[in-house]
Amino acid sequence: MNRDDQELDILITGGTLLTMAAPGDIITNPCIGIRGGRILFVERQSLPAGYTPVAREVVDATGSLIMPGLVNTHTHLPMVLFRGLADDLPLMRWLNETIFPVEGRFVNRQTVYAATTLAIAEMILSGTTTFCDGYFFEGAVARAAIDCGMRGIVAQGFIDFPTPDQPDTSRHRELAERFVGRWQGHSALVTPALVCHSPYTCSPETLRTIKRVTREARIPFQIHLAETRDEITLLRERYGKKPVHHLRDLDLLDAGTVAAHCIWLDEDELDVLAARNVKVAHDPESNMKLGAGVAPVPAMLSRGIDVGLGTDGCASNNNLDLFGEMGMCAKLHKVFAADPTVLPAERVVEMATIGGARVLGMAEGIGSIVPGKSADIIILDLGKPHLTPLYHPFSQLVYAAAGSDVTTSIINGRIVMRNRMLLTVDVDSAMAAVRSIAADIVGAGYSRPRRRSSCAPATPA
Repeated sequence: MNRDDQELDILITGGTLLTMAAPGDIITNPCIGIRGGRILFVERQSLPAGYTPVAREVVDATGSLIMPGLVNTHTHLPMVLFRGLADDLPLMRWLNETIFPVEGRFVNRQTVYAATTLAIAEMILSGTTTFCDGYFFEGAVARAAIDCGMRGIVAQGFIDFPTPDQPDTSRHRELAERFVGRWQGHSALVTPALVCHSPYTCSPETLRTIKRVTREARIPFQIHLAETRDEITLLRERYGKKPVHHLRDLDLLDAGTVAAHCIWLDEDELDVLAARNVKVAHDPESNMKLGAGVAPVPAMLSRGIDVGLGTDGCASNNNLDLFGEMGMCAKLHKVFAADPTVLPAERVVEMATIGGARVLGMAEGIGSIVPGKSADIIILDLGKPHLTPLYHPFSQLVYAAAGSDVTTSIINGRIVMRNRMLLTVDVDSAMAAVRSIAADIVGAGYSRPRRRSSCAPATPA
């Protein structure tokens, strides 16, 4: 074997590895070889026969935890523009009084690219290596992902009223096909998809049209589903059906459908999702902040439904930290079920890694650290007070760790963050660009004044 055959792009040694290839699979002092964007080998304490430790870069993970990069199954990255703009409002008022109007005025290719760049910096810094986005001007999201070295599913959004990138709603199919044609096969990092906002903002014709395009192209179809009680009422009044039954009767439900939120579902609707192999993106922090409700995730998992974790957009969360989402997910469902055994830590970490990859139809390529898969890997520093001592790595990740504990991120075999330093994003420039846009939003009068809490005293004590 000659030197070229032996040379690695990256060799990771030491530390503790959670492969996520099998439940609870933990390897101490592993050797992980990476070449050509892929994991070449994973060895326990020694290099494979015939290899010498020759690598362009050696990462010493002693005292650290190595794991697959996190998978954010539902977000709207450009909405970092509106972080904190319209907090403490119910969903329908939040959308109709602030979000939709400000999007109509300030969302364009330039603002979407700038905001997505900042969002990617935030995700890399907190351990996410793959995202699933849905928004307008989604080509700008794709460009930002490629420029920053981030993996993502980029879904062009559709809704039945004029939007900044779709003034003519009669041309949905044309725009969908053009978007898919532009980005399908363009980059190893970017996968195109299409998203319909919801069953109440998209007509049956729009829903069927967009789903048809995704089936023809064999790409994901996304939709917000059963997010609020108001949605249930609207669909009953309009179509006389529950949300899942409405989509079932339109033939929208299959293994290529990713449904976000899925809060207000009855038992029979859960059975339909399971029978049709629909995937679910669970967004606990956004659901809680908007007062939308608690999704029946344990019931979904018991039916074999694939469930991944998502952050939703920063206008309703207000961050993109999946470590926070893991902790919130586990504790929310324990208290809601009054059962501390619900959603154990191992299951929640699975939802954030290989489970999320299954939701996005990407489990053959990402989500676990095994030979042949893309090298999407993060490393966490365990040498911190809040992570000491370490008894159970999965529990530590869910109940103690934070996104800020991630020191190194590798995406597609490329180190994009080393020792907390971003290597592919100029984060200062990204923040400056978004601050400038925010100043324009404030200048236009969209910054809602802070209201006194209904629980606060009317006069100072």
